[in-house]
Amino acid sequence: MLPSYEVLGAWLVVVISVSCAAFATVHALLTKPDPRSAFGWIVVCWLFPLAGSILYGLFGINRVRSRARQLRAGVSPAKAPAPLRTPAADDFTAHLTRIGDAVTQWPRLPGNAIVPLENGEQAFPSMLAAIAAARHSIWLASYIFESDEIGQQFIRALGAAAARGVDVRVLIDGIGEWYSRPRAVPLLHRAGVSARRFLPPRLLPPTVSLNMRNHRKLLLVDGRLGFIGGMNIGGREFGRRGRRRMADLHFQVRGPIVTQLAECFSIDWLFAAHERLSLPATAPSAGSCVCRVITEGPDEDNDKLLFVLLGAVSVARRQLLIMTPYFIPPPELSSALQSAALRGVEVNLVLPARSNLRYVDWAARRWLAPLLERGVRIYLQPPPFAHTKLLVMDESYAQIGSANLDPRSLRLNFEIAMEVYDPGVCRQLADYVIRAREGSVAVDRDSLLRRGVWRRVRDSLFWLLSPYL
Repeated sequence: MLPSYEVLGAWLVVVISVSCAAFATVHALLTKPDPRSAFGWIVVCWLFPLAGSILYGLFGINRVRSRARQLRAGVSPAKAPAPLRTPAADDFTAHLTRIGDAVTQWPRLPGNAIVPLENGEQAFPSMLAAIAAARHSIWLASYIFESDEIGQQFIRALGAAAARGVDVRVLIDGIGEWYSRPRAVPLLHRAGVSARRFLPPRLLPPTVSLNMRNHRKLLLVDGRLGFIGGMNIGGREFGRRGRRRMADLHFQVRGPIVTQLAECFSIDWLFAAHERLSLPATAPSAGSCVCRVITEGPDEDNDKLLFVLLGAVSVARRQLLIMTPYFIPPPELSSALQSAALRGVEVNLVLPARSNLRYVDWAARRWLAPLLERGVRIYLQPPPFAHTKLLVMDESYAQIGSANLDPRSLRLNFEIAMEVYDPGVCRQLADYVIRAREGSVAVDRDSLLRRGVWRRVRDSLFWLLSPYL
């Protein structure tokens, strides 16, 4: 007797489900760099064979990597002076230079000027003035571009620049744009500005790349003046008080390093707009800072920033000052910070007492006890929410840019950082962190343990999920 169509259909579903789960398992085993990520997806695929495989196909496969490699391969690197070499073999500069030369595609460049800008009150007027004075080109990238009063000021300034013949290009992340209504890209188009979204969600074909966001913040004017840091475009960074207000640090940059920033933007623009931009000529010397750009992303740039961070922590001699809004460190970075404290380095970590993502705060608390045990000093900064991303070592070396110390920035997002070698600027940045530290509350291990059992269990549950937050 032949089996019924219902039995054949059921067997067909089983065969398809098992085949999909098996294929997803092999794919995860061969492509995932993190065993925790691979194991998690494999478990999901076998617990929910068909649904899990579909989820893996939508969210677990990095489709950007091969595409991004193709795009980067087609972009000629900017012509720049030869890398600076430091002859002293035991000097920390030589060690960091060697690490950066090995993992990044760009050399250290001398002749730059860096000006820190605190909060939107300092940053936005400088950025708007630069846009108003632009003569040839304006390239702007932002994760979030709000359409509030501040956003409207930028839209009007960019539109006026485009109207007078300036080549204006604006790149906004396709998910970050949804933080504000109405969305900024249609408003920019209406103002006559060429604007594109980076990996926007789509219905046809279904595309939702939640884990591969362009988190970079750049403004480049005429290939000679740049702005970089952690600030998005919007009112949270300016004037407004209350729970949504942010405290942040941005940077105005002049000098040859602007060419490296421009190359980074041009690669992202090529990916999003399928348009190749002409890179500007190397900007003239403007100061004494030696700088290098580091790009991080889920393509061939993966782990570059982490390697440089680990290198900086490992060569610190006296003092290491870190500010970050979200702290879920990779285990190797946590170990490096503990090791630095054990060998006598003053390691200070300044975190917000309350960020805009409470579950990240809870997960972060679980990471703090081992650091405190080894002598790392941790401080919680009261409101407004401190969104600054900053590392300063021995008042001689700093890293600035868009990256947080969490899995999204160090594994999943497209980020940009800049190394700064200059005692004058680094002393300024060290003073900034120390002022923030002095207005913060020191954390001790006993206070963490004295919290109620429910809070510690909650923190531990989110700590368990922290590789995926």
